[in-house]
Amino acid sequence: MFDMDVVLLTTKGRRSGKERTVPLFAVEHGDGWAVVASNSGHDQHPAWYLNLTAAGEGTVTLGSTKTRVRPRGADDAEREELWKQFVDRYSGYAEYQRVTDRAIPVVVLEPV
Repeated sequence: MFDMDVVLLTTKGRRSGKERTVPLFAVEHGDGWAVVASNSGHDQHPAWYLNLTAAGEGTVTLGSTKTRVRPRGADDAEREELWKQFVDRYSGYAEYQRVTDRAIPVVVLEPV
């Protein structure tokens, strides 16, 4: 059902300045990963996404490997391709998009 890696994304809180780590489903994309800021279909973006975009960088941990990354929003063609991969691997993402009016961001995490 879930043919995806689980990565740990560490970001710095945009208000607190404290490091926060969240587990996220990810697919490999280029030299890095892509993740979805679904927030389970809620109308607001998840805190990790807001923190990541405010900081402009974070750290991905996969197994014992830590990689500094910079986020960028997937362009339209990338988003379409990546969104299909995520939905194919977990149909819940389609439901999350159905229940919210916001466009759920697909974020590419590129190694620094």
